[in-house]
Amino acid sequence: MNEEQKQQGTGTSGNFEEQLRELLAEDANTIRPAPVPYPAIRRRGTIERRRRVAAAGAALVTLAAMPVGAYALADGDAGGDTTASTPSVSATQRTSATTPSASPSGPARPATDGQLLDGITFGQAADGLEKCLAFDRSHKRGLAAKFHTDLGAAGDYRIILAMNSTGDSNAPGDGVYVVAVKEQPKQTRLICNVKDGEASGLNTSAGSDDLPGAGPVMADSNGGKLYHQSLLDRGNWKLPFRWSVIGTVKPQVARVTVSYGGATSQAALDHGWFVASGILNQQVTVAPHIKGYGADGKLVYDSDEDKYYEKQLP
Repeated sequence: MNEEQKQQGTGTSGNFEEQLRELLAEDANTIRPAPVPYPAIRRRGTIERRRRVAAAGAALVTLAAMPVGAYALADGDAGGDTTASTPSVSATQRTSATTPSASPSGPARPATDGQLLDGITFGQAADGLEKCLAFDRSHKRGLAAKFHTDLGAAGDYRIILAMNSTGDSNAPGDGVYVVAVKEQPKQTRLICNVKDGEASGLNTSAGSDDLPGAGPVMADSNGGKLYHQSLLDRGNWKLPFRWSVIGTVKPQVARVTVSYGGATSQAALDHGWFVASGILNQQVTVAPHIKGYGADGKLVYDSDEDKYYEKQLP
């Protein structure tokens, strides 16, 4: 290669390197990090939040399918409260003349016939209890099953009360209340509401209501639905109104009376429970007044002196 060719080659190489440097400089000026796609991120975040809310809502619907007013069964020693449940399982109406009697595996009878009120037979009450337990079992699905405690079979229970129920603004429609209890494996109280042949409400408490310093008589802490109507109807109750008060008694209690609306009712004592009932013909604002007496006739309990007892209606 002659000198001229070498010079031309060197010149070409120099021009190429200079052009390359210019191109790289231009690219350095034009290449910048892509802007953060805030709108896209915001849209994705919104979609994700909606998806999570929808999933949570579905879970809540699953749980709410059990009670419209609150259905819960406490697993602890303190009493739990539950509310009305969505109607779905049929129960024989109290007016049916063909209601079957309880089977040998069914619930035990109350201690007195006076605990079956308003013409409700034991067979009808037992059938209502069976249907309410079936209603409870029917909701042991999905997420709700994780929070569910099995209430057991009807044969585990003793019916202590059956009476007419009066509908109100919170739970329209008259029906029948069936109250049943069991002692094993844990003391459990169940209040079932039957309307139009269906189990329409289920309220349960598990564990003893016994509290430190409590007296020998203890009104059921969640039994208020049996003796007062909805807060929405305060001062405007449907009358006459069948009411009842239930609770537990200790062995030293031989007699319990409950006064309500100017009348006094003698309670039935049933294996550690008391059940009092009556008909209210006037609007009231004061809760039932409960008294307990020993075998010698002496007063051993007065709800007016009970710090745990709510003396005014809600």
